[in-house]
Amino acid sequence: AAIAAHRHALPRGYVLPATMTESLTRGGSGVKSIKDLPVLQDAPPPGGFPSIRIERRLPNTGPTGVAIFAVLGTVVGYGFYRLSQTKAETRFTADEIYAVRQIVNPVLQAEWDLRYLEHMRKKHEEEARIMKNVPGWVAGEPTTRKRWLPPLESWAKRGLI
Repeated sequence: AAIAAHRHALPRGYVLPATMTESLTRGGSGVKSIKDLPVLQDAPPPGGFPSIRIERRLPNTGPTGVAIFAVLGTVVGYGFYRLSQTKAETRFTADEIYAVRQIVNPVLQAEWDLRYLEHMRKKHEEEARIMKNVPGWVAGEPTTRKRWLPPLESWAKRGLI
């Protein structure tokens, strides 16, 4: 009764197998062998299939290695050129300053000596004032060493050119 009710919902021309054993044994309606099916050959469409592109076509992704190497070589070459120019200018400036100092050095040394002598005169005057009551004290005479040493520059800043 249930199958009969569903028979009306099936498409027209569809036949339900009578029993389950019919589908297992192929004893009833249906195809008994694959040889009973009509022959259907799978073939290409008329005119053939379109060709398949198998060659490698990559997009251009930037400059070539040779171009990059050329640009890098140019930049490095220009950098070394500028470095040599800067070193030459610096060397010229240093030579000029050295030459000027060599020319002006005697005048500066004379001024330095005058400043030193003035400083020593003031120092001896102050030493004589402080030690005036000490018998046998001679102002400006060294007490420990007898050898002359050049003065330390801590008493006055020596100006640079």
